[in-house]
Amino acid sequence: MPLSSDDYTRQLITLLEDFTQDWDHDYRGSMRRDTRLFADLAFESIDIIQLVVAIQEEVLRAKAPFEKLLMREGRYVDDLSIGQIADFLAAQAAG
Repeated sequence: MPLSSDDYTRQLITLLEDFTQDWDHDYRGSMRRDTRLFADLAFESIDIIQLVVAIQEEVLRAKAPFEKLLMREGRYVDDLSIGQIADFLAAQAAG
């Protein structure tokens, strides 16, 4: 049975807490579905690439078409929330 968006949200929060643990700000306990990567967590472009790799290796254990999430009408999205990523992963898992 595929994981739900809530399952992916929990996994992403755990992953992001580990991912940001060495950053200047401690984000532990403050992340939710509506937490945005750029606006709230101060992500930079390179961080997105590293996050996608980490998601594929640690959460999905497979490749996914992340360009569908990261691009809209040929342009990169301005920001993403944890919930948007979780919904994308759940949709990919459902097939």
